[in-house]
Amino acid sequence: MKTSDSIKSIMRELIESYSVLQVLLQKERLCLVNLNVSEIEGLLKEKDTVVMRLKLLEAERKRLLRRYYLENGIDGEVDQSILFKLDDDEVFESLRLQLISLIQSISELNEFNKILIERTNLFLKNSINVFENSTVNIPSIAKSKTLSLEA
Repeated sequence: MKTSDSIKSIMRELIESYSVLQVLLQKERLCLVNLNVSEIEGLLKEKDTVVMRLKLLEAERKRLLRRYYLENGIDGEVDQSILFKLDDDEVFESLRLQLISLIQSISELNEFNKILIERTNLFLKNSINVFENSTVNIPSIAKSKTLSLEA
């Protein structure tokens, strides 16, 4: 298999994995709105797995790009957009644009979820403070349930 074909294959896998991450972030948003903590915990584990896969795929994509540069005697900083110019293959540009679009969408979802998490944490802290200042006893286990800001 040619290096350029391998790069296309990795880019398709990246698009697939980023799409999975996007869906998980959308589910996370719904869980945050509905304060479904147990579901959020499961989603965090799934997201961690997808992010690890994305890191491995990204490392492989960079390795293949460097190999492509060496095979074609190209000097300079590794830039994926050069593949479209050199190979005159519109598939590279299409895949690159899909990746950019997905990453932008994920960034927006991530930022929105971060805001929801911050608001949820504030709500929970305020609720606990209200109960602590009243005559109601809160078991210590309820105090330890907070949401992570990781996304």
